[in-house]
Amino acid sequence: MEIWVNPACGKCRSAVSMLDEAGAEYTVRKYLEEPPTAKELKAVLKRLGLEPWDITRTAEPIAKELGLKTWGRTPADRDRWIEALVTHPKLIQRPIITADDGTTVVARTPEAVQAVLPG
Repeated sequence: MEIWVNPACGKCRSAVSMLDEAGAEYTVRKYLEEPPTAKELKAVLKRLGLEPWDITRTAEPIAKELGLKTWGRTPADRDRWIEALVTHPKLIQRPIITADDGTTVVARTPEAVQAVLPG
């Protein structure tokens, strides 16, 4: 399993602690240092069953600079959103956990983290 984290994020630290307590095997990806490619992001979105605007942090200053709240949210707009997330990974909601069995969650709650734990 892999978890995308920002070490400065409390919810990320909490999710990592829960994985550690459960004895889960995982790798940490500091996605601000190693941003996902468009292909990786599309794969994660497919696994989440979400669109890029669903995992975008629209309150971030860069989101306001880009005017994201005014962007369209249709299939035709999808690639524009993905490009923004790849170019500005700080816009990606965190943490995101991708489990080996295909389960993928935006792990902002203890329940979401539990959903990817084996057993």
